[in-house]
Amino acid sequence: MSDIRATLSQSVHRIEIKSGRRGLHEITDQVEAVVRQEKFQTGLATLHLQHTSASLLIQENADPDVREDFERFFTRLVPDGDSLFVHTMEGADDMPAHIRTALTTVNLSIPIANGSLALGTWQGIYLWEHRHHSHRRRVVIHLLGE
Repeated sequence: MSDIRATLSQSVHRIEIKSGRRGLHEITDQVEAVVRQEKFQTGLATLHLQHTSASLLIQENADPDVREDFERFFTRLVPDGDSLFVHTMEGADDMPAHIRTALTTVNLSIPIANGSLALGTWQGIYLWEHRHHSHRRRVVIHLLGE
């Protein structure tokens, strides 16, 4: 039996995204660029967002109404300024942003096949900004494969 670890490579990259206003911001192209740059043909891309008031999401990238519907749903689910929240240090959207992140995720794993991310036809990778104001968000990308 051969040792599979001998054939694997790995690399770690950081990308920074200026998020703009609250909402979903597609970052698929930036992540794909890292995979192409490293010339991985097969493997796994793990993404980690280093923040607690934004999320990562794989979602439809064909119809922008999907992104707006997500935002409307979460606005209803976790409204800004709810009197339930004590933590308002950075404003009325502060605690709701943390809850939105807890309900979604800050980590994604995506297979790499034939030199690119194995996303479906209508899938895109999104940074979901939960704050009303723009922030600089850091995503760590770990690639493992060959």
